[in-house]
Amino acid sequence: MTTEAQPEQGQLTTATAVALEKAGRLRTLHVPGRPLILPNAWDAATAHAVVAAGFPAVATASAAVAPSLGYDDHERTPPDEMFAAVARIARAVEVPVTADIERGYGLPAGEIAGRLISAGAVGCNLEDSDARTGELVPVEEQARLLADVRAAAPELVINARVDALIHGSGSREERIQDAVRRGRAYAAAGADCVYPLIADRLDLAEVRVLVDGIGLPVNLAFLPGGPSLAELAAAGVARISFGPGLFRLVQGHLDAALRTIATGASPYPSHGI
Repeated sequence: MTTEAQPEQGQLTTATAVALEKAGRLRTLHVPGRPLILPNAWDAATAHAVVAAGFPAVATASAAVAPSLGYDDHERTPPDEMFAAVARIARAVEVPVTADIERGYGLPAGEIAGRLISAGAVGCNLEDSDARTGELVPVEEQARLLADVRAAAPELVINARVDALIHGSGSREERIQDAVRRGRAYAAAGADCVYPLIADRLDLAEVRVLVDGIGLPVNLAFLPGGPSLAELAAAGVARISFGPGLFRLVQGHLDAALRTIATGASPYPSHGI
């Protein structure tokens, strides 16, 4: 009778210790007023570039990873492929990796946590809107998901995305207040950071309402034409991410180069590459 080889206890202990250290490092990087800057990556090469530029952690963006794998965003990527992409990124770098996994692809909380840890991620984004309908999930339901993920992986750095401003109803002020209410509920459920997604414009007065009202480190997206990194830091933001922005910037440069080649010209600068 043969038995399956099991990992040695020392190997398990070492892997767990590394994950705990990276999670602790990621958690301590969330400092209001001295924000963690996350230019989001979508594959191993871009993760390497982020680290080479001196950033202390790598974050993925589903809206960049998904098209790089041939899928649309909004949970159209099979979870096996998304977690495999996260694993390739985590294997490629020594810094902590936090993964945007949308709302978990319909997986149970324990499986979400297990797949993240197995992939080498020590943090994640979990959003509170339904990718199928574009509607907000009831706050109690999302809080339960966050609490269950927290219970399954106490070390995981959970960034709770709040979509009240993009999918909520009512006036702008009412949606800001709903974002605060949701953020506080997610903090109570065990989130480490709250990410109110603002996709149109950033007003520093609104940023301060969110920061002061939520009471946890706040993540905001950096938007073209919006407040500078320094202004967001001064408003008390603890984490600033770029989402799919750099992916789209790179794609724009590629599109321009391809159009140049199509004309018969060289896409390279005159001094070479």
